[in-house]
Amino acid sequence: MKARELRELSEDELSRKEDELKDQLFKLKFQHASGQLENAMKLKSIKKDIARIKTILGENKEGKK
Repeated sequence: MKARELRELSEDELSRKEDELKDQLFKLKFQHASGQLENAMKLKSIKKDIARIKTILGENKEGKK
């Protein structure tokens, strides 16, 4: 997901998206540990998406002060 797309979302939508991605990451880590994960790069992309969301949420909070 692109940062430009994420900036268009509201704070509530970003929080929900972050929760969804964290849940996906948990499931993928479990699959990876059990050897069932076919695409390990998906872990990396989800981690980056979570970081992007956290960055945008931080920017929004900083901008409101």
